[in-house]
Amino acid sequence: MRSIVIAGALAAPLLSAMAAEPELRPGPGREQVQANCGACHTLAYIPMNSPFLNEAQWTAEVNKMVGVFHAPVPREDIPAIIAYLTAQYGPR
Repeated sequence: MRSIVIAGALAAPLLSAMAAEPELRPGPGREQVQANCGACHTLAYIPMNSPFLNEAQWTAEVNKMVGVFHAPVPREDIPAIIAYLTAQYGPR
């Protein structure tokens, strides 16, 4: 029982930080990201992963979400999403 309480106390700050959606940087494609990506998961994953993902990696992530996880993203939104993620959250 004590380990459950400790685990809960350690996880609480992380969960509360993820509960608040971050304000995404402005730029072309932001609306598509908010509408499509935010429909399935928190947008907090974007800035968390941004230091690590270049254009090829963002492309792979988006393709994984659509192809493997069957995210209902319109095909015409995919290029705008990848371009936005790369421009605003790719390596600087």
